[in-house]
Amino acid sequence: QVQLVESGGGSVQAGGSLRLSCVASGYHYKRYCMGWFRQAPGKEREGVAIIDSDSSTIYADSVKGRFTISKDNAKNTLYLQMNSLKPEDTAMYYCAADWCVVAGRDFWSRNEYYYWGQGTQVTVSS
Repeated sequence: QVQLVESGGGSVQAGGSLRLSCVASGYHYKRYCMGWFRQAPGKEREGVAIIDSDSSTIYADSVKGRFTISKDNAKNTLYLQMNSLKPEDTAMYYCAADWCVVAGRDFWSRNEYYYWGQGTQVTVSS
């Protein structure tokens, strides 16, 4: 049974930092692509950052230079370091995973990821 469990969300002021974690279990972690997505109220879920099985990364333009995605294979844990947070970063953040051969069809499409965590809320106040 594949499980993804996020943590690390919270409330911060603009300019602050948070680090999200996603612990994965039940699958071939090292052979999967993983990503962070977010969904604000009334908006579509959007991709934020993606990391593939070789640890290559891509970022949404809105977070480039501020967010960093990484993973620790020994701990089966995915991270998202978020710096210089803005009020528009406020959203529920989800981690997602799937085989890279699947996710790679469109890394930014939520439809290419079968496994999802329950989400962790990030709130940034001005």
